[in-house]
Amino acid sequence: MERSAGILLPVFSLPGAYGIGALGREARAFADFLHDVGQKWWQVLPVGPTGAGNSPYTSASTFAGNPLLIDLEDLRDRGLLTEAELSAARVEPDGPIDYAALYACREPLLRRAFSRLSGTEAQAVRDFAAANPWLEAYALYRALKTHFGETAWYDWPDKALRDHDPAALEPWRAELAEDIAFHEAVQCWFFAQWKALKDHANGLGVGIIGDLPIYVSLDSADVWSERKEFLLDETGKPSRVAGVPPDYFSAEGQLWGNPLYDWAAMKADGFGWWIRRVEGASRLFDAIRIDHFRAFERYWSVPAGAETAKEGRWEPGPGLDLLRVLTNWFPHITYIAEDLGLLTPEVHQLRQAAGLPGMKVLEFAFSDPGNAYLPHNYASRRCVCYTGTHDNDTALGWYDHAPEAERAFAERYLGASGREEVRKALLRCGMGSTAELFVAQMQDYLALGSEGRINVPGVAEGNWRWRMAPGAATAALAAEIRTLTETYGR
Repeated sequence: MERSAGILLPVFSLPGAYGIGALGREARAFADFLHDVGQKWWQVLPVGPTGAGNSPYTSASTFAGNPLLIDLEDLRDRGLLTEAELSAARVEPDGPIDYAALYACREPLLRRAFSRLSGTEAQAVRDFAAANPWLEAYALYRALKTHFGETAWYDWPDKALRDHDPAALEPWRAELAEDIAFHEAVQCWFFAQWKALKDHANGLGVGIIGDLPIYVSLDSADVWSERKEFLLDETGKPSRVAGVPPDYFSAEGQLWGNPLYDWAAMKADGFGWWIRRVEGASRLFDAIRIDHFRAFERYWSVPAGAETAKEGRWEPGPGLDLLRVLTNWFPHITYIAEDLGLLTPEVHQLRQAAGLPGMKVLEFAFSDPGNAYLPHNYASRRCVCYTGTHDNDTALGWYDHAPEAERAFAERYLGASGREEVRKALLRCGMGSTAELFVAQMQDYLALGSEGRINVPGVAEGNWRWRMAPGAATAALAAEIRTLTETYGR
């Protein structure tokens, strides 16, 4: 990466009239804003279908797009929805996301659009399905889940279906053909809209940084259709699950519950599943943040049924065997290692051996002068500096809740006094650092407190709901960010 700057803003946090950010004009307007203020990167969170707790990190597919992010106005412009239908779908544009309301109304609306597909558009869907082999299993999985009352695949009544037996699947493909075609159409719309947005951003010189979650959900099309890639018993249940031990995010650790990979089987296969996965992500993003990078060196394995993550143990990860495959197969992709958490010298050595930039989070920096996240301690420019990530509070929220000693040291280090001065100084500190890339949450430019926080790790409910208010990206704010960016040569 050349010396540059970017802004972290999830697609779902964009403003708009339909209850959640989408891939239409508000997204293009934000790309325009980034260009106008001199930012080279837009960092987003995973854009797959959300799962438990509405988390983008808990998805039914590692390949599919989130139907909630589809731009309804594009469907109207193509004659698939009416203006009256859009009017009925509009909600207050600046409120938090109400996922329950969206789940209740969005799919019926998309099904109405599907019912109006013309012959030409139906052929486009068939062509898209033929070009994306993952879609066959995903669409069938979604159709079967609907048929079985949204129960998880491992609770479906037919063992042959649970086992993804090809002979057992054929009759269901015929019976559920229309429902399968609907899910194929939804994915076709999503990816066409995403491509249009990415082309628009790239045309402005703005790249998109996406997130590659380390694990996938047990109840997902991926695990159902490719069980051999995961450590599961003959019933499809894991004996051990993913998580992290206690750290600065959570005193109890985090019990994620995702199935663990069968790394030996994956290596024997040449890591084909990962190659397919990253190839899919490379069509969405210009750079990929590898979530929970430390698991590539060692991962935390917790017994299934454990009450907390404290009961886990470290197991060896795939290391350079996998990282070299990915960097060799996709040399055009910029990778960022999310090297946060409980790190060891071996994790740092692995990242350096793979040639990947790591992350420096300023909100973690103000413990003492020797803290590795303080800019004067950056051993290399090949890193990405953040004010905070989506798992952190906003800069103002961090200041409000930080221990007194931490606040005092931050004020001395930054030469600032009080929450607003510290917020601005934190942005200047990141911009002025030697890191190749500096990324700030949009909320930090908007001077939002904890009301703008996106996620609290270890808390299951109430996350992923914040949305930027319409008109918040003002001309005055643009001038402020542009001046800051230019001052520090980004």
